Amino acid sequence: MMRQMRQATKPIMVVVAFAFVALMLFQWGMDITGRTSGGLGEIGRVNGDAVLYDAYMAAYRQLYERVQSQQEELIGTQQNTEIENQAFEEVVTQLLITQELRRRGISVTDQEVSEAAQFSPPDYLAPQFADENGGLDLAAYQSFLATLPPDQLLLLEAYYRDVIPRTKLLRQISSGIYLPDAELWRQYRDLNQLAEIRYVPLNPATRYEDPEFPVEAAQIERYYRDNQDEFEVPARATVRFVVLEKSPTAADTAASRERADSLRERLRGGADFAELARAESGDQTTATAGGELGVFGEGQRRVPAPFDSVVFASGTGLLAEPVQTFMGFHIIDVMERWGTDSVRARQILIPIARTDSSEFELLAKADSLEDLGEAMPLDRAAAVFGLTTQTAEITQDFPFLAGAGQVSEGSDWLFEEASPGDVRPVVETTTAFYALEVVTSEPAGVLPLEQATADVESTLRFEQKLQRGRPEAQPVVDRARAGSPLANVAAEMGLEVRTAGPFSRNDFVPGLGRQNAVIGAAFGLPVGRVSDVVSTANNHYVLEVLTHTEADSTAWFAQLPQQRAQAVSVIQQERLGEWITALRASARVVDRREEVLVPFDEDAPQLPLIF
Repeated sequence: MMRQMRQATKPIMVVVAFAFVALMLFQWGMDITGRTSGGLGEIGRVNGDAVLYDAYMAAYRQLYERVQSQQEELIGTQQNTEIENQAFEEVVTQLLITQELRRRGISVTDQEVSEAAQFSPPDYLAPQFADENGGLDLAAYQSFLATLPPDQLLLLEAYYRDVIPRTKLLRQISSGIYLPDAELWRQYRDLNQLAEIRYVPLNPATRYEDPEFPVEAAQIERYYRDNQDEFEVPARATVRFVVLEKSPTAADTAASRERADSLRERLRGGADFAELARAESGDQTTATAGGELGVFGEGQRRVPAPFDSVVFASGTGLLAEPVQTFMGFHIIDVMERWGTDSVRARQILIPIARTDSSEFELLAKADSLEDLGEAMPLDRAAAVFGLTTQTAEITQDFPFLAGAGQVSEGSDWLFEEASPGDVRPVVETTTAFYALEVVTSEPAGVLPLEQATADVESTLRFEQKLQRGRPEAQPVVDRARAGSPLANVAAEMGLEVRTAGPFSRNDFVPGLGRQNAVIGAAFGLPVGRVSDVVSTANNHYVLEVLTHTEADSTAWFAQLPQQRAQAVSVIQQERLGEWITALRASARVVDRREEVLVPFDEDAPQLPLIF
């Protein structure tokens, strides 16, 4: 089989190459070609092993694309910073896993790879080889394997050489998991046993008028004194700020489009697409493969609609006009087409990035803003450049400013050094420049009694209402149990009767929430029974059970193997998460992104981190 995998040469007809590359780069943060990272090289270390820029950027791009595909608005500076940090942590995690595999001596044999490749397609390919019963059509899958060209067979082999050791590691970490049938039945029952109820909420918050429940100053003071932890507040400050975002300008976008048009003309003049992709494409995931995206169907690449609309409308061998997405300008070559829903294509991506002149202009503006900020109030300095200052309150535990995102460096200065009226020199992050002026500042402490009084008074008043409500709800129980319809009792007492269900124990029930005492009573009482007064943290209820639908034990037994496998998988993932957290806590991690990705020469233009 291994020899066949390396010798097969027929064309591919389903999604393979791009999917494998994406999985390897995103899920495991590694370069499956085995080549040493180019680019900027090392940007950190994990227990002495290098964090490579290319692996980091691969994880970043995958995360960026996934987040952008899930929302209509463009990713902002705060989201971008979160994605950058998440990408770094992803690469760190995968290095820790690789180190642990090495420490434990976990490896994979040729036979294991061969057997896995022959009998268990990757999850994202398995649906294409499902038989009419939902199982694997092994003959179709093995026939497909025989059609794969050598480069994609190597990707398939690399996939299993990476996945199998990690599967072994997961088994070691999660060994000893045992789930008794009784527990699995309880889980199934909680999802499938249903109840329907009629209930009356007392609603003490609105049933009683506030003046009926006076609260004395001494009560407020006593509650405030006995519950100081409720009134702790972090250090906070009001700041005036201005932000210079590093996002590309309209002129930058036009320059990128001009570059894309120029490359397209070179291709139409006979330039080699693969060579140009390797030299010019900003998508390192596909550039190393000559721009190859593999074979894919509409919607499978999870990029915005403009990309697919061009790909599936273009004929083979034609170079359409560059199409713009949030990633930049795509020069697309449709190489082969099968029907209307499957293509093989390649691309050159020209990211929308700041030009040198745009970078110099931004840096000059930031430098000048800093100089002027030392000589005059920040709003006057900003006005010189046509900028508008904003005012916001930030806290030490959440230093966030619109447009700048997390402003940790500015926050350290603000809460450790600054006084009202001070102006912070311009601070640079990966996504923006910002300057701060302190308007007011308050240290961490306890909210003063005068500011807490209104909330305390409201809390104490509601406690009184809740206390009064319970005995007033008892007549509802007594009259309903004596034979009066619950709806009639409620109407006579000025209360509302509601119905809910059918619902399970785990459902969120409008008006009741999830897994509270009322829902528990609904399953604990027989049909037709009226409950005692059921009290929660904010209400009192009386309910009547209308129907019960029992869980089907025969159906449960039929799906028990699948349920057990799913439940074990959940526990495995929980243990894996706990294990990775512990591994990460003990790891020696050095993050050099700020040092490496920002030039040492402050007068030199800063290259954008992405796109």
